[in-house]
Amino acid sequence: MTDALTQAEIAALQSPLSNECRVLYLLGLRVGANSATTSSSPIDYKQLLSLLNGDNKETSFQRGRQINSLLKQLEQVGLVAIPVNLDLEHTINGQTLLLPLMSAPASDFEQLHQRHSAMSGSWQPNKALFEEMASLLGIIDKTYDDNDIGEFIAYWLGRPSSVFSEFQWTQKFANNIKRKRLAAGFGSTPTKVVGSQQVKVAAGIEADDNARKLVEKYASSKKS
Repeated sequence: MTDALTQAEIAALQSPLSNECRVLYLLGLRVGANSATTSSSPIDYKQLLSLLNGDNKETSFQRGRQINSLLKQLEQVGLVAIPVNLDLEHTINGQTLLLPLMSAPASDFEQLHQRHSAMSGSWQPNKALFEEMASLLGIIDKTYDDNDIGEFIAYWLGRPSSVFSEFQWTQKFANNIKRKRLAAGFGSTPTKVVGSQQVKVAAGIEADDNARKLVEKYASSKKS
């Protein structure tokens, strides 16, 4: 039996979305999803394509990438979160996605679903929500700075017609950080690879490693 939709889900489904997106979410992803982990059932392109085409003889949906295109729209309004190890530019057949809004929000976050606004120059992510979203997305390095926020604000200030809830803005910011963690690195900041992500190396750790190497070099010279 499928749990009833949360108020956050209803609000997101009422935002500008194609009906195909709504069908995909409600009948293709939500049904059979795990309410405890918010994980969907494994993606089955064949089943989802059949669901979307219905009795339409023209079979408008024929490829998995069309499903991925709809998933990107669902991600934009916060109904779907893509784990860090997945990429919608490639097949995700057999993989599971996250449906973060299906879990009734904690009281601390409930109010973040109620107020919708365009991006502003003074916007800040909700720190507690970011931590939770980062964990859901599998982000290892959860740190961010003013430059990360500034780039995000600058991008969305150029799209004044985009209006989202405070919850959705922070979720978008977390997705943006996820993409940056999967990029080539952090410029001049020392990094190391953990799985598929670039993670900043703390200065203290680097110093400890350098000290260890010096000690080893000194010890070997003493022996010789």
